[in-house]
Amino acid sequence: MNDIAAHPAVTRPGPTADLAGFLAALRLDAVDDFARHAARRHLIDTLAAVIAGAAQEVTGIAERTLRAIHGTGTTPVPGFATHYDTLTAAYLAGTAGHGLELDDGYRSGSVHPGTVVVPAAWSLATARGASGADLLRAVIAGYEAVCRIAAAAHPRSRWRGFHNTGITGVFGAAAASGVLLGFDAEQMEAAFGTAASSSAGLFSFLAGGDVKRTHPGHAAREGILAALLTHEGLAAPKGVLEFKEGFFNAFAGGDTDPATIDILHSGDNNPKSSFAVANCYMKPYACCRHIHSAIDGVLKLVADHNLAPEDVARMEFGSYAVAASHAAVGWSEMTTAQMSFPFVIAATLVRRQASLHEFGAAERANPRILAQTGKVHVHVDPECDADYPRKRAAKTRIQTTDGRTFEHYMPEPYGAASNPLTDPALEEKFLGLAEPVLGATRARAALDALWRIDTCPNVAEIATLLAP
Repeated sequence: MNDIAAHPAVTRPGPTADLAGFLAALRLDAVDDFARHAARRHLIDTLAAVIAGAAQEVTGIAERTLRAIHGTGTTPVPGFATHYDTLTAAYLAGTAGHGLELDDGYRSGSVHPGTVVVPAAWSLATARGASGADLLRAVIAGYEAVCRIAAAAHPRSRWRGFHNTGITGVFGAAAASGVLLGFDAEQMEAAFGTAASSSAGLFSFLAGGDVKRTHPGHAAREGILAALLTHEGLAAPKGVLEFKEGFFNAFAGGDTDPATIDILHSGDNNPKSSFAVANCYMKPYACCRHIHSAIDGVLKLVADHNLAPEDVARMEFGSYAVAASHAAVGWSEMTTAQMSFPFVIAATLVRRQASLHEFGAAERANPRILAQTGKVHVHVDPECDADYPRKRAAKTRIQTTDGRTFEHYMPEPYGAASNPLTDPALEEKFLGLAEPVLGATRARAALDALWRIDTCPNVAEIATLLAP
């Protein structure tokens, strides 16, 4: 029997059609003010990460490789001196944005939406001279797609070894591109059908190497390409999320019927808005988000009790299983150091911060930091594990050399939607990352323009400010 004939295409509405229809019909005037402001904030936050990440070694490798193949182009890339074709621009921006572990995320899906959606939307909007209002609508749509799909797949996808940013980000990039191309519901579903075949990304980076940085770049580029192919008329499968050979069964199947997923309500929402972008977090620390609640606990306890590293005998952390798995990660490279529970906490204890400076080669060899790693002990706490992914909690317990014990419970880390960075704190982050690349005057002008992005008639006008 023909295998394809044995599995007829989905004919009834399902998660794919529901999501595609919602995104195609999305209008900016239907988005509440809170979500619109959140979208501006996450655009600013992501572009800061892209600009700062442009100088990273991995980004440089990607740029040299793609330039040798494709040459240059006309699309500016934030933080890059050279212009490229639209697909290459999105790849480089996505790779740069994820290169320093400073990009945003959506807790329910354990995914980094900004570093995929923003590079895709920004590159295509700049290339086509789209308005800032259309860009903002595309960003909101892209976040909605990647966050809802990731939330429906997580944590099953993670335990199967997949990196949610890579495998679901391609849908966010396709959605953002589809909005900019004016897709109707049928075209949006077709773009998803094509994009799904480019879903990719493994958690194998925990064993070393820097391939993780490229996952958002791949997803951003492939999402745009899927949308452009759809725009030219490429036929695609329907119901690709729920189909038997589709996304959910391939990446997160086993215990649910994908056709029954209420995709528009997967994950959770900010009490002030039902849009996913309004419930995403921003990173105050340059490392894996799963460790941030523990960092908050350490920073508070050492500050409250004025503890020097030498005063600490033992540090115990109870958290959820996904976070606890990072206790086994080493720190031979920057990528692994930023994922390593022992190294992150040791560096935080010594430096009382977890900025980019804590993960360089010198710090990874610093005897004072290394001496603290053996004091770090992580276990799965039943309460924290039961709360995940609704919360990313950590219980911190520090024992001192003179016999004192201090404890702290952090239900949600700093930067979460329920514990957000303020606008001034976001501005400080943007300027701190952008000024070394753009200079103080240009960085300030770019920031002011981004706050007013929805009034900009042509995104290309701002794009020139972001390219040194």
